Amino acid sequence: MIDNLSLPELVAQMFVVRASGCLFDHQICYPEWEPTASKLRYYLENLGVGGVILVGGSAAELAVRSHQLQSWAKFPLLLAADIEEGVGQRFAGATWFGPPMAIAEVARHDAGKADRYAEQMGAVTAIEARAIGLNWILAPVVDVNNNPDNPVINVRAFGETPEIVGKLAAAFIRGAGQHPVLTTAKHFPGHGDTAVDSHLELPVLPHSPARLAEVELPPFVEAMAAGADAVMSAHLLIPAWDAEFPATLSRKILIGKLREELGFEGLIVTDALVMGAIANKYGANEAAVLAAEAGADVLLMPLDPEGAILAVCEAVTQGRLSLSQIKESVKRIWEAKIKVGLSISDPPQPKGGSKDLQSIDSIDLSWLANPDSRATAADILRDALKFGGNLPLQVPQPPENQLLRNLIVVDDVLGCEFLGNHTPAIAVPEQFGYKLQLIDDRTGALADNTGAEHFSPTLLQIFIRGNCFRGSAGLTQAARDLFKKLLKTGELQAVLIYGSPYVLEQFLPHLPPSIPYIFCFGQMPVAQSLALEVLFGIDTTGNA
Repeated sequence: MIDNLSLPELVAQMFVVRASGCLFDHQICYPEWEPTASKLRYYLENLGVGGVILVGGSAAELAVRSHQLQSWAKFPLLLAADIEEGVGQRFAGATWFGPPMAIAEVARHDAGKADRYAEQMGAVTAIEARAIGLNWILAPVVDVNNNPDNPVINVRAFGETPEIVGKLAAAFIRGAGQHPVLTTAKHFPGHGDTAVDSHLELPVLPHSPARLAEVELPPFVEAMAAGADAVMSAHLLIPAWDAEFPATLSRKILIGKLREELGFEGLIVTDALVMGAIANKYGANEAAVLAAEAGADVLLMPLDPEGAILAVCEAVTQGRLSLSQIKESVKRIWEAKIKVGLSISDPPQPKGGSKDLQSIDSIDLSWLANPDSRATAADILRDALKFGGNLPLQVPQPPENQLLRNLIVVDDVLGCEFLGNHTPAIAVPEQFGYKLQLIDDRTGALADNTGAEHFSPTLLQIFIRGNCFRGSAGLTQAARDLFKKLLKTGELQAVLIYGSPYVLEQFLPHLPPSIPYIFCFGQMPVAQSLALEVLFGIDTTGNA
């Protein structure tokens, strides 16, 4: 089969390009990374790229989008998404789980229940992915988040020790593995002990080989044993193994460690090649060549797909890369495509072949967000809640010249898909007479004026977790300063923190034991409901 492909077709199969999950060009949110429909169709139909990674849009929209992309494709596509927290994390309407670290919290009290939760999460994610046309889950995260200052992994990890991470990641893979999807253990050899966001800069992991073997590697070994189909490389410099190249571009690491030492035979996929840790130093096209030279099979999210394909082809003709290595990579890619039910014909059938496509008429959205799946997602968050102080909160009746204030702190109010007038964090306090005030990194100056005129009993709700491409350290400091000011003025009634448990740990030493606090790993509306239930002593419908 592979011998029927030209060199450009072979190389194109190694690339997965990014695209918007939305159907129309005017809906594109990131024009630098997401091509227009005509450009994307050119990549699929003319260049024959091997796959697409999708971001944005609703789950129902993506079901149509995936059909559209397969119909355009020269060869059947791997359709991937970063759905570490379920399909609903990226595509509205589907089941949105809390972050994996919530399950690690459950494991502290009930290891068996946590294992079941992780397996159910994997199964639901796989079922819903297939329902909307996805066949590649870029999860689970297998990093050990043992650095509280990690801005990029944080609650995306299944925990802080290799034992719990390995166990829960393996359970997720087992759950997903019951269905025809690919799973991905990431970010090899371990991005957990860093304090730098590789989306922006290149982190360095300074540990000895002995420490790497003790902490970073065991979860990957366990994930591979559980059947992970792919391993994603990390954009990390690890001097103990390769002082020159980061893992994504290091043959010593991808071939020497992952293939030869650990015996991994599945797909090696790079992390996104547009990320600053790689692109800033090596350039878009050279980074793709170096990654292929290092042994990567799949080159994810090049900034310029056509230029990167040409660069890799030129590297083959110049003798930098062997044709046999390219063919080995494409063979693995096609084996993965066959595993998820794509039909690879001999000779290759152009345009994907209609038998590979789900009929638009056959799309069945009943698989999405069914009551059992949503209940499991809520149960995980509920079982991972942390709270204390005098609960439930007794809502005061302030004098006429004072207001009850619902003060919400987020990193970017314009990017908050989980907040709106209808969502619990805003709607529930409003029922009790609280007036809303929002603070983010654009309006941080407002924090200096809170409570200056009159004493305002304040409910403080803080949404902070690790966010790719934008650090949260500054916001954490601003929230901490605001928290201390409210304590000093006596305005603080209660604190709710959604997202990072490390933020809670910074607040707790300063919090008087009588003031209620609630922490939830999730930030989505169901997480808000669960936290406010506990705070006000109400049920999920808002009844007292």
